[in-house]
Amino acid sequence: MTKNLDFDGLNSIADNYDLFYIDLWGVIHNGVKLHNSAIAALYELKKKNKSFVLLTNAPRPNSTVNKFLEKMGMREDLRDHVFTSGEAALNFLKTSFQSKNFFHIGPPRDFDLFNEFKNNKSSELNESEYLLCTGLFDEHEDDLSYYKNLLEKQTTKKMICTNPDLIVDRGNIRELCAGSVAMVFEKMGGEVIYFGKPHAEVYNQSIDNIGKKVLAIGDNLNTDIKGANLLNYHSLLVCNGIHKEEIDKKGVGEVSKEYEAIVNFTQTELKW
Repeated sequence: MTKNLDFDGLNSIADNYDLFYIDLWGVIHNGVKLHNSAIAALYELKKKNKSFVLLTNAPRPNSTVNKFLEKMGMREDLRDHVFTSGEAALNFLKTSFQSKNFFHIGPPRDFDLFNEFKNNKSSELNESEYLLCTGLFDEHEDDLSYYKNLLEKQTTKKMICTNPDLIVDRGNIRELCAGSVAMVFEKMGGEVIYFGKPHAEVYNQSIDNIGKKVLAIGDNLNTDIKGANLLNYHSLLVCNGIHKEEIDKKGVGEVSKEYEAIVNFTQTELKW
């Protein structure tokens, strides 16, 4: 049974949990500005000495996202535990793929992710040993058929996907993410190693969560909520995010069934 917390607020259940995984994009901000009610909720969790991780499927190091939040105006003590899918992927690459040549699929702004082994970046797709997908090329940001043609002869290589999200809303503009390219690659028979929600690695790398009562908060049923389901955490879906139009038309119950996701709590926006 899903309970709506628009009236009672997060405050009504916060004491039931030791640890909160809170999504950034779609919950704390929309890519353009911070959501004031969500920031207020973070303040209140801090007051209660509750542990929370700002866990995001961003193909960048923790430090880069932290700087982005600083520019948006988020107070330092609220962003002292940011963890990204990019950081999880980076930790893996350092131990398992550091000496191998890779071909980067994604925009130049993601280059800081692999700065430590930039000399292994191959400009020739055919000469690479694996594919590192952080997003879409700027000049092909909405054309998935381009990637199908590009990668059709590369399916013997592994693809590292640093953001499993399929789409994201930047303000009012919907954009494709690395997960969409990875999905195309998988459909062609390629193997993808994912880093980020809903996969357990990003949760376990981010903080010691053993024995903790956990609430995962996010706006994406495929990543935030399914991640919670896979790890037996309780979930809170923010309905004003990526699924807003679907939920407005069909309701939370029907939409969550379609995505095969279990939602414990909902709020229109994150609010204390």
